[in-house]
Amino acid sequence: MPIDSHIVELSDIAPRLTATLDRAELSPDVQAHIHAIESADLLVVASPVYRASYAGLFKHLFDLVHHEALIDVPVLLAATGGSERHALVIDHQLRPLFSFFQARTLPVGVYASERDFDAYAVASDALHERIALAVSRALPSLHFAVSADESATLAA
Repeated sequence: MPIDSHIVELSDIAPRLTATLDRAELSPDVQAHIHAIESADLLVVASPVYRASYAGLFKHLFDLVHHEALIDVPVLLAATGGSERHALVIDHQLRPLFSFFQARTLPVGVYASERDFDAYAVASDALHERIALAVSRALPSLHFAVSADESATLAA
């Protein structure tokens, strides 16, 4: 099954994203990113952790996503932080955010700390294993999402 991916790098759109509080004021490129989020079959969301929570810019992006756009969308949650102290951010911060959207957060998330990386590349066998496990658990959800879309198209 071919997969189209779309990456939203918050650091690239930060100046245009932070300049608005309303979707109608967004630049076309940021609007396109939000549309990609809202129309995704599966989301992989990740945020750095600072002081036990996701980044404010990450939250601001999702404040602009329509509250019904992610209903039943599978979401793989991931986070990075300076130490293992922040590992619970997935269950205590990210999961409730996506519960608001009625998204289907996958039960396995991926947390990584600074020691899992070398020169911004994954350097830990344990992290590779966690990523592989999360992906293997996400694939059936992706198949379900695509099948549901096909069923809806056939019914229309």
